[in-house]
Amino acid sequence: MRTAYQYKLRPNKDQIATIELWLELLRRQYNYRLAERFSWWEENRCPVNACPLIMPIPQLRDNPDYYSQKKDLVNTKDKFPEYKLIYSQVLQDGIKRVKLTFDRWLKTDKNGQRLGKPRFKGKGRYRSFTYPQIKQDCLEGNKINLPKIGLVKLIQHRRLPDGFQIKTATISRKGDGYYVTLSLEDKSVPYFPDVKPTTENTLGIDMGLKDFLVTSNGESVPIPQYYRSSQKRLRTLQKRLSRKKKGSNRWLKAVKAVGKQQKKVADKRKDFHLKTANELLSKADVIAHVDARGVPEANLNIKGLSKTRLSKSINDAGWGQFLTILTVKAENAGQKTIGVNPRNTSQDCSNCGKKVPKELSQRTHSCPHCGVVIDRDVNAAINIKNRAVGHSVLKARGVRRGTGTTKREAHTKLTL
Repeated sequence: MRTAYQYKLRPNKDQIATIELWLELLRRQYNYRLAERFSWWEENRCPVNACPLIMPIPQLRDNPDYYSQKKDLVNTKDKFPEYKLIYSQVLQDGIKRVKLTFDRWLKTDKNGQRLGKPRFKGKGRYRSFTYPQIKQDCLEGNKINLPKIGLVKLIQHRRLPDGFQIKTATISRKGDGYYVTLSLEDKSVPYFPDVKPTTENTLGIDMGLKDFLVTSNGESVPIPQYYRSSQKRLRTLQKRLSRKKKGSNRWLKAVKAVGKQQKKVADKRKDFHLKTANELLSKADVIAHVDARGVPEANLNIKGLSKTRLSKSINDAGWGQFLTILTVKAENAGQKTIGVNPRNTSQDCSNCGKKVPKELSQRTHSCPHCGVVIDRDVNAAINIKNRAVGHSVLKARGVRRGTGTTKREAHTKLTL
């Protein structure tokens, strides 16, 4: 089992200067290695027996892969001695990031489409670095021992769980300071068998903008709209920022103030998602939702919806982040989430299965075929549950007889 714990760091001025220097040097190295790969790809993407029309015939040279670029770090340190200040494994991990982002771009998805081209990192855009290996006793009281940085104070708001080993440590810079994320692993945690969805252990949820989600039992969770509630404060801070001279000390302070407010909104939203996911998983073993991944024609296209006139509300709700949190928490607890095709979930009748077309403004589902009258979102949640279970129509609706509460509590005691 893998998990991650994040703690806030309290570095001194010298340690802050070291972290910032590392981030800037790693940013330059990232851009240089990425440019190497782009150069080779542009020159050698034509077949050997063909001549490119857009550029002269290139010289034959080896493909700059992960191992050759990592080997070339020795020459980098000779030409630029400041790179000797960076811990060697941290520098090598930067080369690995270039490999991952470049390979991700060349590899097509299931639809045969290529992902976005990697971008060069501008100044201040490289925000984290990782220690791929770190000592198990790196935590010394309220401090953490980081190689070549030293003992850095941290706020350990919760202790590490027993039996877990520290695999990696990532130092990141955020709007309100610096954080360390410890990746933990415990191979002794037993594997839970796959949970099969049934009418008793499955709960369907339909996410929206009127309510954050509605369950197949008729319960609803109101949408908090953290971004909209903080718009007035953000508007004031951004006006102050626009009046400052770019690059000045006051401009930097204003940028930090805006970043802190944005992070505060994001933290509130994430806390809401975590609590909502825990509450749902305490009620059922299987949570069914519309699929946010897969072919665009048959899934909840969040990226596409975020470009419409409802973009502010959709981004404020954070459906994608919530589904990711829900899936991870379900796996850790031995439970399951299922994504279903959302096509016509709000149009089909959950009682008889007949299609009842309706406009978005109609919030009540009234079926002329069987006479059932139900809230539109509840009808959609029941249809989502039906598709997850494998039935087109489930007429018997009511309170589930079995939940996953006992199982989840037992697993929590086991891991802690």
